[in-house]
Amino acid sequence: MSQVPTIALRLAEALSRPVTGADRARARLHLLDWAGCAVAGAREPGVGEIRSLAQLEGRGSCHVVGGRATGPQAAALANGPAGAILEMDDVDKRALLHPGPVVVPAVLAAAEVLGVEDGAALLDAIVRGYEAMIRVGRAVGPGHYANFHTTATCGGFGAAAAVASLMGLDVRATAWALGNAGQQASGLWQVRNEPVFTKALHNGRAAANGLASAFLAQRDFAGPLAIFEGPQGFFAAMCPGADPQDVLRDAEGAWAIHDVSFKPHAACRHAHATIDAVLELRAQAAGRTLQSLEVRSYRDALTFCDRPTPVTTGQGKFSLQHAAAITWLHGDAAVERFTQEQLDEPRLVGLRAQVNVAEDPAITARYPARFGASALARFTNGSSLSAEAPDALGDPERPVSEAQLLGKARSLMAWGGLASDGAERLIAAALGQGGWAKVSDFTAALPGER
Repeated sequence: MSQVPTIALRLAEALSRPVTGADRARARLHLLDWAGCAVAGAREPGVGEIRSLAQLEGRGSCHVVGGRATGPQAAALANGPAGAILEMDDVDKRALLHPGPVVVPAVLAAAEVLGVEDGAALLDAIVRGYEAMIRVGRAVGPGHYANFHTTATCGGFGAAAAVASLMGLDVRATAWALGNAGQQASGLWQVRNEPVFTKALHNGRAAANGLASAFLAQRDFAGPLAIFEGPQGFFAAMCPGADPQDVLRDAEGAWAIHDVSFKPHAACRHAHATIDAVLELRAQAAGRTLQSLEVRSYRDALTFCDRPTPVTTGQGKFSLQHAAAITWLHGDAAVERFTQEQLDEPRLVGLRAQVNVAEDPAITARYPARFGASALARFTNGSSLSAEAPDALGDPERPVSEAQLLGKARSLMAWGGLASDGAERLIAAALGQGGWAKVSDFTAALPGER
């Protein structure tokens, strides 16, 4: 077997560095954020079908949010979509991917089947899983993102690294897990062109594949160590114009989890700066009657979200026009604004028709380091107002507070039908990891059949 220090081996070595108390504190917030998203998402169309498929694998020891406990791969498959379907999952803007709904389901399932109760070990695994997934995502380049859903293709690396950390695998075994996760990387962007739920399925498949890769590595099932730089490896096959060595850029720096953004609005992240800009305009409008609303943002925001007439709830979350309209009408972009009833509501249909969107080359030039947008409102009295959101709320440049994250979690859990006492128990168990709470305190607080 080759002893060449491949990128996978060097990445595995970098992942073995210590995780601090501050890193664990950050991981707790992401665990909490995932819990809120998953509890609310478990009841959504597109999730129950995947949960039913997973439960065909039979009963097991791993909790499924809103369903029956099953085996680890099936639980990861079921819980991945639940945390992503509402488009409120965390996001790394430089990697253009969502680590939470892949890494957390994988590591929770692994912890339950292995009997791991140490919350600190769980948090360390989350930190390392986010790191691997984000590092690969930041390196793949725009040629990859043009056709591939990066959460899907890079997610397996994160799930594999997280579970490898939880198992205490050595560097070589971790690299094997990364290699076999890369062999299973998939997920095309065709899902955004049709009214289907397949995008959420991507999260579950990535979580399950990464988990399986780590379990196989524990049993000395080798994976390709040159998965990143090999002549028919991940970058050669799927990342035109990208340099696989970028996976290792600043590999010993601060953990990437600290750069991950939280999403306060229930829409695609590409719509968030638009929502923020319209919120600012609305606050200044002082009751004036809107005549038209002009939104300017970066190119990818239009590529993914220029959708003037959304017909499904999923399309509504990927519509700048709908996001701007509901924000202007209601003063928020909460989860209840993206129901079918809201999509078909006559006032919103009319208001969407008043929204025009276009690219601003200056905003595109700052992307993806900054997710920005501007908005111009024209009123029937002849006046106008403009506002700019150079960064989306929840990004490191405009962070949300822990109190805001708690409010988001409580709101989502209520939307998902979890009673307030159950929600508080789940929140406390998430924030108690690495302290008083065991892993089973958290998983037992997740809603589902016992």
